[in-house]
Amino acid sequence: MDEKMESGEGLGSKLGAAAEALVRVKSEMKKAIIGQDEALDQMLVTLLCGGHALFEGVPGTAKTLMVRALAAAVSLDSKRIQFTPDLMPSDITGTNVFNISDSSFDLVKGPVFTDLLLADEINRAPAKTQSALLEGMNERQVTIDGKRHKLSGFFTVFATQNPIEFEGTYPLPEAQLDRFLMKIKIDYPSQEAERAIMMAVNEGRPSDRLESSGIIPVMGPEDMAGVQAALPSVRIEPGIMEYILEVTRATRNHEAILVGAGPRGSIFLLQGAKARALVKGRDFVTPDDVVAMVAPVLGHRITLSTEAEIRGSSTEEVMAAILDKAEVPR
Repeated sequence: MDEKMESGEGLGSKLGAAAEALVRVKSEMKKAIIGQDEALDQMLVTLLCGGHALFEGVPGTAKTLMVRALAAAVSLDSKRIQFTPDLMPSDITGTNVFNISDSSFDLVKGPVFTDLLLADEINRAPAKTQSALLEGMNERQVTIDGKRHKLSGFFTVFATQNPIEFEGTYPLPEAQLDRFLMKIKIDYPSQEAERAIMMAVNEGRPSDRLESSGIIPVMGPEDMAGVQAALPSVRIEPGIMEYILEVTRATRNHEAILVGAGPRGSIFLLQGAKARALVKGRDFVTPDDVVAMVAPVLGHRITLSTEAEIRGSSTEEVMAAILDKAEVPR
C-alpha cells in the first residue's frame, strides 16, 4: 500500500481526516509499544466499532500498557480491575453507601465508570462476577439496586486471559464471549523488536512506564466520536458482503465445528472489515480486510467438535480451511 493511502490522502475530507487521525494515534502508541503493530490496529478497530476485545497472550507482552497507551493518545480515561476468585459484582459496578449525615444513600461508583476498562485475567473470577460486565458491554449502562446508571459513550472493555494458566480459572460464559467484537492474540515480539525494547530499558526508559514513552494526546473524545461517525461512509461492494456472509455461514455446517458463529458474527465481521480499511487509510473494503478479521472476529464464536480436538486441530486451522473454500470476490 502506498504512502498516500496510509496517510489518508486522496480520500474525501471526512474519511481523509479520520484516517490521518488514526495514523497519529497509532504513531503515539508505538512510542510505548514496540513490535505489536497488528494488535494496535485491532485495538483501533475495536474502538472504532464501539466494541470490546479479549486479549489472549502470555504474561509480559504489554497488554496492560497497550490499553494505557491508547487512552493517553486519545485523551480517554482508563481503569483496571484485577479479577480474582473472591471479586464480587459490586466491586465492578459499585454500590450505594448510607450517608449518616443526611440519612441518604450515595452511589460509590465502581471502576466500570470509565472509558477504557482493562479487565485483567477475567477468567480468574466466577461466572456471576464476569457477568456483571454483560449489561455494561451490551447497553453501556449498569443497574445498581434497581436503578440504571449510564456509562461513558466510549465504554470499551479490553479483557485479558492467560492461555497457559488453567488452574483456578473459570471459562467465560458463551453469552459473554459473544459480546466481544474480537479476540486479539498477542504473540512474543520479534527478535528485532525485543532488542529495541531492551535498548530502551538500557537507556533508562522502562518498558512498563508509560510516562517515559513521551506519548502526547493527539485526539480528544469529540475527535474520536467524529472518527467513529465516519465509519459508515467506508464503501463495501455487494460481492464482499456476500463473501462475509458465506464465510460466517460456513462455520455452521463445517464437519470440524460443533457450534458455528451466529448472526452477530457476520455483523461484527462486516464492521471490523470496514474499520480495518479506515485504519489502513482506505475508504473501501477489500477481501484482505475480511480475511484479516476472520480469525479475530469469528474464532472465539465457534466450538470445535470432539473429533477435531482429538486430531489436534486449532480454530485458526479450521478458519483457514473455510477461507480456502470460499470464493474470493474480484
